[in-house]
Amino acid sequence: MTAKNRGHRLCLACWLVIMALVVTAVVEPIRAQEEATSSSTVPPQSGEKAESEAKTATTADTSKETEGTAQEQQPPNPSSQNNNKEGETPRRPKEVIEDKFDASNRDWGSYYDPQNVFCGKYDCYKILGFDYDSFGKNPPDTKVITKRYRKLSREWHPDKSKHRDAKERFVKIARAYEVLTDVQVRKEYDSMRFNQEAYFAKYGTSVLWSYAPKSDVTLVILLIFVVANVAMWYSQQHRWQLVANRLIKAAVEDWSTAQGGTPESKDLRAQALKILYENNNHGNETAAGAVDNGEKDNGAAEGTPGKKGAPKKLKSAIKKVSGKEKKKMEEEALLPVVQALVNEIHDFGGGFHKPTWRDLLIVSMAKAPFRLTTAVVWNANYYVRRMRGVALNDEERQVLTKRAVGPVVWDTKSEDEQQEMMKRELWILSNLAEWEEEQHVKNLSSAEQKQYAKLKKKGKLD
Repeated sequence: MTAKNRGHRLCLACWLVIMALVVTAVVEPIRAQEEATSSSTVPPQSGEKAESEAKTATTADTSKETEGTAQEQQPPNPSSQNNNKEGETPRRPKEVIEDKFDASNRDWGSYYDPQNVFCGKYDCYKILGFDYDSFGKNPPDTKVITKRYRKLSREWHPDKSKHRDAKERFVKIARAYEVLTDVQVRKEYDSMRFNQEAYFAKYGTSVLWSYAPKSDVTLVILLIFVVANVAMWYSQQHRWQLVANRLIKAAVEDWSTAQGGTPESKDLRAQALKILYENNNHGNETAAGAVDNGEKDNGAAEGTPGKKGAPKKLKSAIKKVSGKEKKKMEEEALLPVVQALVNEIHDFGGGFHKPTWRDLLIVSMAKAPFRLTTAVVWNANYYVRRMRGVALNDEERQVLTKRAVGPVVWDTKSEDEQQEMMKRELWILSNLAEWEEEQHVKNLSSAEQKQYAKLKKKGKLD
């Protein structure tokens, strides 16, 4: 031990002795004063009883003063002084932080766990009132987790709670406690939070599908069946309307063959003009008779001839119009007449007809087996006849021609044209290509047809 350390220890001992003397000097006067005060406040008593009580009081006071003096003179604990080194702040007792966790909170977050491996659709952290991010940075004590688990269990116990989902939540509370208190399970739970592929790889991809509550199959099928029938009805109406609109436009605007006009559109326009002409003549006769009667009355009153004046006034009332305006007026007058005529056409051929009960899905489904059987039988007979080398009959020619040109084109042709198409054997590809070229040329204007003939003659079309 060095001299310096010895000096320090000597100074410390001297300091302790001085403090003990000072305390003794201060405490003794105080004790004497307290004895005088206590003796003055005690009432005088007689006999041995008073003496004994005084002795008892004196003994009690003396013991109290001795205890107080011993406590005041007791030096500080050297061990505590050695523990608190110079420059260190003495330790404070731990403050007990009150846990403000609300066990009745129903917001338990969300987590993708369709197989209920962990906590199902709830977040295990949220169930026990923790946050995922803060839990990882500053993990709580196991006692805190256990305390919250017990508090939640009391709140959501099925026998005590009135909530409808108390039983389900009680199970999830227990599972959340297991997940958060098991290091390995919690590590897996955290890794699958943002990595659903790992979840699928371990627990299967079937979790992508979830079944809805069961419905009445009969009601569902009936509803689908009704919707399908209504859809087919309106689909057929739409198909007929498309052809009707094109036919009306071609008839009103007087399309040429090159523009897409057909013999049907030209016939329809002719009928509409005839009806319009008859209506105009009937209207003119009625109007002329009314005007003549008015002019006669006016002539008799004014003294002017009525028959000569009426035509002059009618001619002066008619304004001169240009060709475009006249054509527009004619089209506006023809449009309602053509629409009325087209609405009377129920079937344009090729399946473009107004919807009937035969177009419903239920009827088509009923006819499907019969049509399928007929088609199979016909094709079987056809191939047997080809193997036997028998010539084609009229029915086979008609079916093959209709397949080659299509049902729409076949139905739009007249009987003579159909017979001509059957004679040309259009089911042969070369004949069909030649026929299609002729039909294309027919749709051209006369000038274009002449130019086409010249080019074909010179061999420039190839």
